[in-house]
Amino acid sequence: MADQSLPQTRTPEKAVNDGVSESAPKEGLSRRRLLGTAGATGLVLGAAGGAVGYAARPAEATPLTSLGAEEVMFHGKHQPGILHGLQARGHLVAFDLAAGAGRKGAAALLRRWSETARRLMAGEAMASDDTDVARDAGPSALTITFGFGHSFFARTGLEKQRPVALDPLPDFSSDRLDKVRSNGDLWVQIGADDALVAFHALRAIQKDAGGAAKVRWQMNGFNRSPGATAHPMTARNLMGQIDGTRNPKPTESDFDRRIFVPSTGDPAWMANGSYAVVRRIRMLLDDWEQLTVKAQEQVIGRHKADGAPLTGGSETTAMDLEKTDAKGDLVVPLNAHARITRPDQNGGAAMLRRPWSFHDGIDTDGVPDAGLLFVCWQADPLRGFVPVQRKLDRGDALSRYIRHESSGLFAVPGGAAEGQYVGQELLEA
Repeated sequence: MADQSLPQTRTPEKAVNDGVSESAPKEGLSRRRLLGTAGATGLVLGAAGGAVGYAARPAEATPLTSLGAEEVMFHGKHQPGILHGLQARGHLVAFDLAAGAGRKGAAALLRRWSETARRLMAGEAMASDDTDVARDAGPSALTITFGFGHSFFARTGLEKQRPVALDPLPDFSSDRLDKVRSNGDLWVQIGADDALVAFHALRAIQKDAGGAAKVRWQMNGFNRSPGATAHPMTARNLMGQIDGTRNPKPTESDFDRRIFVPSTGDPAWMANGSYAVVRRIRMLLDDWEQLTVKAQEQVIGRHKADGAPLTGGSETTAMDLEKTDAKGDLVVPLNAHARITRPDQNGGAAMLRRPWSFHDGIDTDGVPDAGLLFVCWQADPLRGFVPVQRKLDRGDALSRYIRHESSGLFAVPGGAAEGQYVGQELLEA
């Protein structure tokens, strides 16, 4: 979990493929964005994208801040919610199609969902029967992403269009999976920088499902809010570790090849899409917190305070895997998590990790049900997630402090063009 997760703050460049618009409010404000300009006392002003420059709290009410004004475009080459920086609040939800819904019902559902996503991401209300939960808010960087599970294709008579890359993940010895909270015909990822905006979208998607699909499982996540730190920083997870130092970057020459299915890929309907692996990973925090900080650092292979490798330097300094101490022992242990997950230790396997933390209460023994909603993106999970997880399964020092409790793999097609809906090429071919 330590070395390949997205930073908490927004990336400074605008990701064209993800359709991120300018953060400042534009002319022709939607009803929600107009109402949002009467912000409550205590809102803080930030730089574009909510990444840097947060000032002290003003004494008087301020206009809609960049945090609420940031809008992500629904239409684009890739679906939203893949390249965008970590958001403060997220919901992951899987649906199963109703008996008899079939291909026609699925197409109608994706058409409804896509239109609702387009409207809400633009800061508009639902076309009808809006709950007004987000009435006073701006778009708040809302993203809504849709994917198809392995079982979707049998239910819709589209088995011949099911990608080979969507074959079920192998079993791992560390798995303790709850089948009720795993997989699903359809998967939706919702993210926003405001909890009410995210909940509003979740409720809208559920209502749009109507009788065509029912919820199989749903999980809630969170991250640090943009601007909560004095300067942009990589996120921390609930173990207190900096989590995301070596995530692939869009500026890298092979980024698209690793993360997205090429435009000439097979099947054709997955062009510019990606595959999402979703895992609910519970952190055994009581056990972890009994370790000394030094012991925790040995498990991870990085300093807890700043994320720098144990071999020295800063967070971004390359780890010296051969460095030894005065006794001749490796400074970074062989089973350290950061060593095992390095792409150069896994045949170049890479995945774009975009996780959420979760906390679902405290049980009767006082043990927190908390951890990581792991989401990673790759062009082929057999070359991304699987080889890394197999290696972790064989001897990761972190394994004794975590438990994989649910799992899913979903084919996420490319973005919808103007006037089209997600998955249209598959469902209307």
